[in-house]
Amino acid sequence: MEDWDSYSAGLRARGKELSALHPELMKGFGALSRGASTTTHLDAKTRELIALAVAVTTRCEGCIDAHARKAKHAGATKEEIAEALGVAIALNAGAALTYSLHVLDAVEGATP
Repeated sequence: MEDWDSYSAGLRARGKELSALHPELMKGFGALSRGASTTTHLDAKTRELIALAVAVTTRCEGCIDAHARKAKHAGATKEEIAEALGVAIALNAGAALTYSLHVLDAVEGATP
């Protein structure tokens, strides 16, 4: 398993490097992140539970690191996080099923 504190420190260091190389990119990413976290209808904990489920489905370890920390800070319990992860797992299985149907469709419609 990951040493998440070391992983996070490494990401921050590389992020600073990228920021020096392409400051406008990082400013834009920061603005996007701040905009997404400024909501009136969802509380911080709900946003972070959604973010964790999305992080799993997109396989983003950096996102998992950041949003696990933010979810804990927002008061999310392990049980709430587990339920959010259950949604991600179900959707991944659903996506595999849906794309499997696309494969069957492609096989039937494809000329050898």
